[in-house]
Amino acid sequence: MRYKKVLFLKDVLGFMLTSFGGPQAHLAILLNDFVKKRPYITEQQLMELNALSQILPGPTSTQTLIGIAYKVGGVGLAILTFLIWVLPSAAIMCFVAISYNTYKLKTNFVDILIYIQPIALGIVAYAAYNFGKKILTTQVTWVLAICAVAASLILKNAYAFPILILLGGIVSSAIETQPEEDALRVKLFTNVNPKKVAYFVGILILFGALGAIVNRTSFYSLPIRLFENFYRNGILIFGGGQVLVPLMFTEFVEMKHYLTDTEFLSGFAIQQAIPGPTFSFTSYLGAMTLANNGYNLWGQIMGSIIAVLGINLPGFILILFIVPFWDDLKKITRIQKSLIGINAVAVGFMISAFLLLLQPTQINYINIGLIATTFLILNFTKIKTPYIILGGILLGIFVR
Repeated sequence: MRYKKVLFLKDVLGFMLTSFGGPQAHLAILLNDFVKKRPYITEQQLMELNALSQILPGPTSTQTLIGIAYKVGGVGLAILTFLIWVLPSAAIMCFVAISYNTYKLKTNFVDILIYIQPIALGIVAYAAYNFGKKILTTQVTWVLAICAVAASLILKNAYAFPILILLGGIVSSAIETQPEEDALRVKLFTNVNPKKVAYFVGILILFGALGAIVNRTSFYSLPIRLFENFYRNGILIFGGGQVLVPLMFTEFVEMKHYLTDTEFLSGFAIQQAIPGPTFSFTSYLGAMTLANNGYNLWGQIMGSIIAVLGINLPGFILILFIVPFWDDLKKITRIQKSLIGINAVAVGFMISAFLLLLQPTQINYINIGLIATTFLILNFTKIKTPYIILGGILLGIFVR
């Protein structure tokens, strides 16, 4: 068992180093590395964990990975997995913020990784195709996926994601559940410890209330107010990293003027060029916020830590709270049927993400070839994602 945990953490490290492309691409890598390469969980369990993460606030990829870790080795392994997954990219973004005014490597760095974006698009296309052919099996699922694509492209609103996920679950639950099935239910809280429920809910309420009180009563404690800002957004953000950026821009740039739009977009561009969770961008925001308010080096590092903890804590607590009795929860017929719609909407998000990411990508023969080649390699060979990413980096070094 100990060897299995060590091997799992090694695979988590490999996942962290190669996880370009956002939540949809991350899901494809999880499928390859944690289901097909080494079967820590089944493909059905992966999709169920992803569906659960979709309906919870917080970072989708992080929550899915933590859920896998919990199933493999419990809370301890889940915490170690979280640290390995989040800390490296957060540390890099903290460094970028601290050295922002003297950072001269940005152009060369982005140039080297210029071929990563089309490769990431190929990974997203593979994820959409691979999950779509398994999930889109009925007229209802096809309609939900198409509606999700259309709504995502038309609305382009952060709050559309949780609404569409909720509607997808409601529609499939209502249509797919038969009356005789609906009568067969299990008691959801039969094996749930009430003290554990109260403990986790209490933590959420405590931190939320503390942050709100401090934010309203203390005009001089910027670090604590900053924690409240990130913690509150960690509770409100559904849909993962694709929802994070517009909300952060609205609050930190347009409303509170903690950063300029140039500082914000420069940091986000660099974050997109490194592996790891999109939520590590908050490390940059926290450090830059305190830097722009006169804090020294250690104050900026503190801002980075505050941001990463604040944005991730709600989702981390919720996933560890729900996963232990998820097997009971999903036995309820209507919840089972709702997962069908949620997964169909998730496939729609993958398709719309591919289309949206394709727009800023330069359309030329090289990029189209890389997208197609990546898709074909993942779909028809056993070559793993890390080798494809490494090939893209080497191509950027020797071709540019």
